Amino acid sequence: MTPLLEAHIHRKQFGDRLILQQVQLQLRAGDIVTLVGASGCGKSTLLRIIAGLERDHDGEVRLQGRVLDGLTRDIGFIFQEPRLFPWLDVAHNVAFDMGQGAARSASAEARVAELLHEVGLAGLGTALPKQLSGGQAQRVAIARGLFNRPKLLLLDEPFSAVDAFTRMKLQDLLLRLAQQHGITVLMVTHDIDEAVHISDRVLVMEADPGTVRTELSIALPRPRDREHSGAPALTAQVRQALHAVRAF
Repeated sequence: MTPLLEAHIHRKQFGDRLILQQVQLQLRAGDIVTLVGASGCGKSTLLRIIAGLERDHDGEVRLQGRVLDGLTRDIGFIFQEPRLFPWLDVAHNVAFDMGQGAARSASAEARVAELLHEVGLAGLGTALPKQLSGGQAQRVAIARGLFNRPKLLLLDEPFSAVDAFTRMKLQDLLLRLAQQHGITVLMVTHDIDEAVHISDRVLVMEADPGTVRTELSIALPRPRDREHSGAPALTAQVRQALHAVRAF
């Protein structure tokens, strides 16, 4: 079976600095995979390459066997900050499509209403971003990431700016939506507990240059239970793998 995503990044440089080298990554349909590693090891750069936001590299990214060359609606991206347009209300932020602005058709409105209900923001379509809490703003960003029905959702530390309780709620929301929509997920995180809680696999990256050094399978049943007896041992394995790689 052809993987949903195949990324073969031979080299990525910023000036004289080699950021990524010989990164091989495959995702199967329905996978939830996290990338962990020290700051500067190239995790976010790898996500941007896969998304088509960073095209100056030596390598190839394939989605369902098709070579990607730039942005595609088949890949959604959720950033560390919500990056909402302050002059647009929630509904038009969700429906915003780069290059086309906010979709305004009846089908788009129905899709927005559906997503706002799914992320727990029903009735807030006319609110402005300044009226939202941090957690609500990130829920809008999640809805926007799902608007075009992507096959793959990329997330770059999406819950790092919210409090611990909100973070847990957003993690559970992501798991529910990924299962509900049948979406494959690749997410960058610095939180080991988060990686273990949501992932099927954790990829540990080494720095200087960045590459995937270790892959750990998270064999916990779904739906995930934060109190599962197997979680602490898996968390310890991820922590040990991080200690074993070069940070810089």
